[in-house]
Amino acid sequence: MAAETLKSGTGAGGAAAVRRLLLDNGALTALIVLVIAMSALSGDFLTTDNLLNVGVQAAVTAILAFGVTFVIVSAGIDLSVGSVAALSATVLAWSATQHGVPVVLAVVLAVATGIAAGLVNGFLIAYGKLPPFIATLAMLSVARGLSLVISEGSPIAFPDSVSHLGDTLGGWLPVPVLVMIVMGLIAAFVLGRTYIGRSMYAIGGNEEAARLSGLRVKKQKLAIYALSGVFAAAAGVVLASRLSSAQPQAADGYELDAIAAVVIGGASLAGGTGKASGTLIGALILAVLRNGLNLLSVSAFWQQVVIGVVIALAVLLDTVRRKAGATPMAAGTGSGGGRSRQAATYGLAAVVTVAIVGATSFLHGGNSSSANPRVGLALSTLNNPFFVQIQSGAKAEAKKLGVDLTVTDAQNDASQQANQLQNFTSSGLDSIIVNPVDSDAASNSVKAADKAKIPVIAVDRGVNKATVDALVASDNVAGGELAARTVAEKLGGTGKIVILQGQAGTSAARERAEGFAKGLKAYPGIQVLAQQPADFDRTKGLDVMSNLLQAHPDVQGVIAANDEMALGAIKALGSKAGKSVQVVGFDGTPDGLTAVKNGTLYASVAQQPSQLGKIAVDNALKALEGKKVEKTVKVPVKVVTQENVAGFTG
Repeated sequence: MAAETLKSGTGAGGAAAVRRLLLDNGALTALIVLVIAMSALSGDFLTTDNLLNVGVQAAVTAILAFGVTFVIVSAGIDLSVGSVAALSATVLAWSATQHGVPVVLAVVLAVATGIAAGLVNGFLIAYGKLPPFIATLAMLSVARGLSLVISEGSPIAFPDSVSHLGDTLGGWLPVPVLVMIVMGLIAAFVLGRTYIGRSMYAIGGNEEAARLSGLRVKKQKLAIYALSGVFAAAAGVVLASRLSSAQPQAADGYELDAIAAVVIGGASLAGGTGKASGTLIGALILAVLRNGLNLLSVSAFWQQVVIGVVIALAVLLDTVRRKAGATPMAAGTGSGGGRSRQAATYGLAAVVTVAIVGATSFLHGGNSSSANPRVGLALSTLNNPFFVQIQSGAKAEAKKLGVDLTVTDAQNDASQQANQLQNFTSSGLDSIIVNPVDSDAASNSVKAADKAKIPVIAVDRGVNKATVDALVASDNVAGGELAARTVAEKLGGTGKIVILQGQAGTSAARERAEGFAKGLKAYPGIQVLAQQPADFDRTKGLDVMSNLLQAHPDVQGVIAANDEMALGAIKALGSKAGKSVQVVGFDGTPDGLTAVKNGTLYASVAQQPSQLGKIAVDNALKALEGKKVEKTVKVPVKVVTQENVAGFTG
């Protein structure tokens, strides 16, 4: 009986130990499960190239998150890191390439920019008594605005000597991964081995107690947010190096990924806990999720849902862990034995992962090939009807030709598109079609595909500094000229107009604006009252047009860089639209054509997007089969008005 009781107790103790191990290492457990699941579901996941892709794709988020870890451990929050990263990179590129500043000094200026932004955050929080959320939200807007002001809304080429940070060592080891590791080690050292690191945990655990114990809390907060700024600057430089240019809209929304990585990694938003290793694991979880879901052709919209669920589960696990009494140790506060057990846990996890992943790899037999040609279509966004129509035309043609088409949505994020193109290349697709978010930013990814002997077709926008087999596009500049001529002629060559521009920093916005300017030169009687960006968005088109009407009630014409903004302007104009005010849009979307039929939109410069998608797939297949393709395939633009809209098919 005693023996049975002892045996039972031992079993219970073993179960409790396993339970405690899982609770204390929830993020690591989740990463192992994810790697195993993705290896089982996709034969393309467990390859050397793809695993290196995961590391590269985690790098920027991880570096940002290391800086955010300092802030969250001290019970703060930093929403500005994405914008500070973009601003720092812009300062570097602007000073080095446009003003001849030596590259070393330009890098110092970039880091100083990050520190300055962090110090402003820290001052507003520590001395101005602003809540961290409000102070850093303000910096998010200020830094992004300054980035756009300095760059004038256009990407700036990155210095070649710094662009090597986006390359590989020895032809296989990505430099961004090395930078991530170095920055992670620095973060771990700061948290675990320095006075300021211990101060972070003290402030996060109980700020008042820390102050009463003699800690200079205000000065420590200045240093903490300055450190976050340094890491944001480093992340911005690495990101811009990958994209070969400083993009003023780069890292938009990355602050949320950084915070998510820290929370998933086991830190508490209440402060007092968090480790650099946990943050790295959190960033890897996000990268593995996105990479695996790309390989499985899961919609980018559903990817956002999945990531949101993962974040919610991570916070729930933190709650369960606290209730169970499993409190993660602050870095550097554990005993030598505790650190040894942690190292043993990581080692055991690695062994288990390798063993199980090795077993699952046999499920794929080392072959993920398909009987049909596999083509990837990387679109800049699917939040715009124009690109939805490109997708529809491409899918219809792919189905007709027996092509397996995988579509990704970059959501107008050049870095995310670079990741998606890397995934296409590493998974060995037969051909790639890319609709670049930015023509410069896509170059490195297209070069990698060229190196892998994968044919690349560009659609709607070209790729600079890289070779594509064909460019299937209408001419945005010519289309812009046509739009300007259309509204000018409708007004009889004289009148007052406003121009609604596209999203600052995108090549489509720049090219169409260039076309508008060229077209209006022939009509000196046309006065441009105002030009304002509305980001290709209908709601912003409504808001911007409403504001402009207050200052310019006598406006007679509107040129919009796409139909969505034109439709927003029509809403703002009300009964004036199509009568006293003539509106011209761009793209020929279904909603735009309906407005043309109704007479509220005078005209739309239609690019026939479904034809762009169809022809792109045709050329991708031709290039794959070794057939001759034209370097440039122009799909003509067409002005659609009430007179010809009935016969227009798009």
